[in-house]
Amino acid sequence: MSKLTEKKWYPWLVVVLLSGVAFLNYMDRQMLSTMRFAMSEDIIEVATSYTGPWGWGALMAAFMWIYGLMSPISGAIADRLNRKRLIVGSLFVWSAVTFLMGYVDTYKELYILRAIMGFSEALYIPAALSLIADIHSGKTRSMAIGIHMTGLYLGQIAGGFGSIFSRLLNWHTVFLICGLVGMIYSLVLILFISDPGREKKSQEKQQATDVNRPSVLKSIMLVLSNMAFWAVLFVFTTLSMPGWATKNWLPELLANVIGSNWHMEVGEAMNYAGPIAVISLAGASFIGAMIGGRLSDKWVQKNVRGRVYTSCIGLALIVPSLVFMGLGDSLLAVILSILCFGIGYGFFDTNNMPILCQFIPSRQRATAYGFINMSGVLGGAAITTALGNLSLGQGFALLGGVTVLSLLIQLLTLRPKTINME
Repeated sequence: MSKLTEKKWYPWLVVVLLSGVAFLNYMDRQMLSTMRFAMSEDIIEVATSYTGPWGWGALMAAFMWIYGLMSPISGAIADRLNRKRLIVGSLFVWSAVTFLMGYVDTYKELYILRAIMGFSEALYIPAALSLIADIHSGKTRSMAIGIHMTGLYLGQIAGGFGSIFSRLLNWHTVFLICGLVGMIYSLVLILFISDPGREKKSQEKQQATDVNRPSVLKSIMLVLSNMAFWAVLFVFTTLSMPGWATKNWLPELLANVIGSNWHMEVGEAMNYAGPIAVISLAGASFIGAMIGGRLSDKWVQKNVRGRVYTSCIGLALIVPSLVFMGLGDSLLAVILSILCFGIGYGFFDTNNMPILCQFIPSRQRATAYGFINMSGVLGGAAITTALGNLSLGQGFALLGGVTVLSLLIQLLTLRPKTINME
């Protein structure tokens, strides 16, 4: 392994391999929602949308709440332990959970496994992003993060086709295959991934590290006392709201527009709206991440605020796209708005951790991102519920106004003094 890590291309091998993990991360969590109707034939509670102790809403909420609340804890763990082991362990556990879902025949079993998936998947993102940020210098950091994020986008697309695979095979088989692939892939990571800064050291070096390393509580206090962290957290949370809104409500909003333009029932229009929404949004985000990552890495070499400016360009694209997405009645206008939103979100998404690296030292980045991830997920859960009680069009347009506030806060408050805080 030591010879492999010395290769110039090794940091990019890590990014590619972790992009595969990100793909599985989103696919395994997303495909459950697309196979709801197929599963309801065997598990009757899945057919109900009731959000009480039984039903679909409670099943989806179990993942989001545990995933969100676990994120700060997983970040603190990732800052203190070998991140390779966390990544491999997280992938293996959630893949094993996915595999076991292929054998469930009661709602209670499905609920417990979904909750365990939220716990295990929460361990991945803070560890993976902090590892990528550490092994890539300022010249390639945003591009590396962007490539990793494309794994999430492609996993979202793959998960969106779960209903098709469940019809071709059956939902039990789909879970079994996906879980088995993930468990095998975790073995590949054992062979090719390392954590250069956290590998086992000599006893003397390890003791010295333990003496100088701040406690978990002190690390958390250092993060929470950093004003730039709060600005990044606010921006990330407010942008996570339209991010989750598009994932959860965009197909229905688009179905209403298609139904109006093509004179068909909303139920029939949903057959077209789902694939169009998922593919156009994820595809545009992929393009935005690639362009935004490259632009940010170039810009920051000339101006220390280059990453902030690149992210602000993304926010500026998101504002009008949300307004037109929400208030537009033309199918072409709405689709163009979706594409504009996706590109803007890719610009924003690929620069969150690189911007954080300009204000937070390496040993506290996973902790900081854990809190940010928690806030984003819980904000997404709140907006998903709120949009269910509002007009979708007006709700999306209002989110555009919130994004304007985020743009101003990021532009006016984030003034880094270095490319990389040591």
